[in-house]
Amino acid sequence: MPDRVSELQVKIFADGADLASIVEMARQPWVKGFTTNPTLLRKAGVTDYESFGRDLARQIPDRPFSFEVLSDDFDEMEAQALSIASWGLNVYVKIPITNTKGQSTAPLIYRLSRQGVKVNVTAVMTLDQVDAVAQSLQHSPRSCISIFAGRIADAGCDPIPILCGALTRLRKFPQIEVIWASPREIFNVIQADAIGCHIITVTHDLLKKLPLLGKDLHEYSLDTVKMFYDDARAAGLILKPRAAKAPR
Repeated sequence: MPDRVSELQVKIFADGADLASIVEMARQPWVKGFTTNPTLLRKAGVTDYESFGRDLARQIPDRPFSFEVLSDDFDEMEAQALSIASWGLNVYVKIPITNTKGQSTAPLIYRLSRQGVKVNVTAVMTLDQVDAVAQSLQHSPRSCISIFAGRIADAGCDPIPILCGALTRLRKFPQIEVIWASPREIFNVIQADAIGCHIITVTHDLLKKLPLLGKDLHEYSLDTVKMFYDDARAAGLILKPRAAKAPR
C-alpha cells in the first residue's frame, strides 16, 4: 500500500457484505471500520442477518460496524435498532433519513440516541436533512451522518458544498462524524480528505484500486498502452492492411 494512504486523515471504511472479504479487509490496518446495507446483503446472499452481524462484531471487535434496520414502520424500526445495537459494543445502527413514505425519522433517532444507541443516519443528500437530524443526535454517545455524495453527483450536483456545509454545521457536535458515502472513484478519497471529512465508505471493488494512489502517470500511461496491446493479441484480433492504391 502506498505511503500516501497512511498520510490520509480521513478514515476508510470498507463497504460490503461478503463475509470472507470483510475478514480479509480486517487484516489491513488502514481499514478503520465497516458498513453494509440491505442491497449489499442481498447481493452477497445473506439470509440470517442476525447471525451474520453478531459473527462479524465478535470476530472484529476493535473496529465499528454499521448495520441497517429493515422495517418501514417506526415502532418496528425502533425494536430492530435496539436488537441490532445488542450485537456488539462496536455496532452502529443505520437509520434511513426517512421511511419510504418520506416521513422523517428524526423523532426515532432522538429516542434511540437518548437510549445510548450509536446511530448512523443514512441516505442523506441535502443540508435540510442534516439540519433535521442534527438536534436529534446532540445527546448521542457517538453517531454518524452518511451523505451520499456519489448519488448527489449522479444527479448532476456538486456534493462538495453539501459535505462542507454539513461539516460546518456539525462542528459544535464533536460526537457526530460525517461520512462521505457512495464514492465513485479513488479521487473521492482525496477529496474527502481535503475537506476534512471524517470517514469515507469504499466498496471492496473500489478498494482494490487503492494501490494506484500516487502512481506515476507516465508509468500508468505506458501500462495502459501495454494492456490494450496485450488484450488485442489475447483476443486474436487481426487487422490486415489494404494494399496501397497506385498513384494516378
